[in-house]
Amino acid sequence: MAPINSIHRLRELIGEPNELVRLKIHRDLNAAARDFIARSPMLFLATCNKNSQAQVSPKGDAAGFVRIENDHTIVIPERKGNKLAFSLENILSNPKVGLVFLVPGTCETLRIEGRAKLDDDAAVCRKFSARGSPALLVTRVEIDAAYFHCAKALLRAELWKPGTWPETINISFGKEIAQRGGLEKQRIDEFDAAVHSRYETDL
Repeated sequence: MAPINSIHRLRELIGEPNELVRLKIHRDLNAAARDFIARSPMLFLATCNKNSQAQVSPKGDAAGFVRIENDHTIVIPERKGNKLAFSLENILSNPKVGLVFLVPGTCETLRIEGRAKLDDDAAVCRKFSARGSPALLVTRVEIDAAYFHCAKALLRAELWKPGTWPETINISFGKEIAQRGGLEKQRIDEFDAAVHSRYETDL
């Protein structure tokens, strides 16, 4: 094991970026970023809790579910979930966030860094209604940096090539909970059936 514990050593291995690369980092949303957000049905939100533990949460809905308030601000609706609300609690103690937006079939991603606030104004939440229900609340992100990430990671993963996809993995939340002693084994199937029912009726 050879731990890397200095920036100097890291740069010996990775090298230095081309000077022009840093110029792709903007302090606001340009036309390309606006278009990407409008086409994106999926993002990953990174937050950090009061103990400096990083956490990442997926957020998804119909393409364009994230609204652009202005060149410096985006608004993300909060939908029904498991109510653990890790990301939302984290924002209350540490507003700094990072986001990665995906567009299916496009291997570049859009990265945004900024500061988040939560808002439960009823009129605002109604503007983000979906499937007959308003947003539970919204997360407003003031942008510090916005930039596109190159395609190499997704190209290496062949993420958008169906021919490379493995068989679907069936996750049993019942088994996960039973493993921790929170559910009797004979109730696992019942619990999982309830989860899948909510996937169909409670989005």
